[in-house]
Amino acid sequence: MASVKDRPKPSVLPDYCKGCGRCIEACAQDCITLGATINPATGLPYVELDLTNCTACGLCLSACPEPYGLQPQGFDFNAIHPERDLGLKRPTAPAARVIPDERVPITALDPLVIKGTYASAIGALLAGCRHFFGYPITPSTEGAELMAKLLPRLDGIFVQAVSEVATINMIYGCGGAGLRAMTFTSSPGFSLMLEGLSYMIGAEVPGVVVNVMRGGPGLGNIAPEQADIKLACRGLGHGNTHAIVLTPSTPQEMLDLTMLSFDLAFKYRNPVIVLCDGYLGQMTGRVLLPRTMVKPGLPDWAVWGDAEHRGNLISSIRLSDTELQAHNEQLASKYERMRLAEQRADLYCCEDAEVVLLACNTPARMTKGAVRELRSRGVKAGLLRPLTLWPFPIDALMPLLNTARRLVVVEASNGQIEDEMRLALSHAGVEHLPAIENVRMMGGVLPQQREIVAKVLQSQVPALARVAS
Repeated sequence: MASVKDRPKPSVLPDYCKGCGRCIEACAQDCITLGATINPATGLPYVELDLTNCTACGLCLSACPEPYGLQPQGFDFNAIHPERDLGLKRPTAPAARVIPDERVPITALDPLVIKGTYASAIGALLAGCRHFFGYPITPSTEGAELMAKLLPRLDGIFVQAVSEVATINMIYGCGGAGLRAMTFTSSPGFSLMLEGLSYMIGAEVPGVVVNVMRGGPGLGNIAPEQADIKLACRGLGHGNTHAIVLTPSTPQEMLDLTMLSFDLAFKYRNPVIVLCDGYLGQMTGRVLLPRTMVKPGLPDWAVWGDAEHRGNLISSIRLSDTELQAHNEQLASKYERMRLAEQRADLYCCEDAEVVLLACNTPARMTKGAVRELRSRGVKAGLLRPLTLWPFPIDALMPLLNTARRLVVVEASNGQIEDEMRLALSHAGVEHLPAIENVRMMGGVLPQQREIVAKVLQSQVPALARVAS
């Protein structure tokens, strides 16, 4: 029989120890304890060894149920080959191929006269979306109702989830399979989706959320307000999260920007938010359909469930801090590409504007009317209308600062758009700003044309007096 000196004592490999405690029970000398350290590779605590009183009996080695959890000292852990030693063989698969999207011609039709939510739903269908998950909430429900009517006729899937939390996680799963999925929601429902959106951003899963904003905070009311801009632009869940935020102002743009949102979601493997207000969601307008629709393909990264895609993994969890940092650096690089390439804005009468008004969604319609009236009164006014609030269209605003003496932000919120503008100007290194003023309404009250005109003329009187003299 080998002496104690000849028998090897145990050693532990944390990556294979699951902290089950069987070795602790087997040791008569109390040499093994369950440690307090979590192994980042497994998320589990592992045992710690104090071999001062160890008799090298080997009972702990026999008790360990894991192939490599405990091994004799001197064991070469670098020589571990689970596939060889345990008879395991990872299935191999051919490299997944990209099936590209196709543009399919459609018959020219007369313009439709439909409300904004309907236009967005039709835009989603034309963009190749055949999977809808949602929970009804005013004032967005009509969009979901139209999808419920049309999707079954198109071999699509409509699921009314039990909640907004369930909704966004269904979109996560569907997007992970490489399919185009969307939902309609409104402000309180959007708040409930933020955790799932964070998971989708972290796992790089595409999806589209159309948020028809209403008054807040809390349940607030069902009237139009631009209440969720800070959430959409700065608060999409915990961590380093951003998504392109599109801001239509007409039913036509509800269709066009919803179609665009799917292309952007799959281009960047990231959710996209279409942000409109309750008035625009319910507003009826003239909508012209495009001449083509999308027949979606399948990306190579999709977890599709067949042999070709079996090597793919969708996950937002990275327990190693260095690995998570590298992933966040990669996400930050993607956000920078978005910022540089996806700024969008519409400019109206801005060529010589001394007063630049800035507005989006329904308030932009009143602001455009105000610009016309101000021009008729001799005021050189112009409108910059962001089509993306993130990234903010700072490249369109910067040239206007050469002639602008005043910036007037018109919004149905308490400065949320102005904050985005100011932050973008700060990041752009602009130190000397024109005077910044605002017209703000909240709680579902929208700024009116007369109020916008009055605000501009209020500070314009001395200049007008000089012109008259």
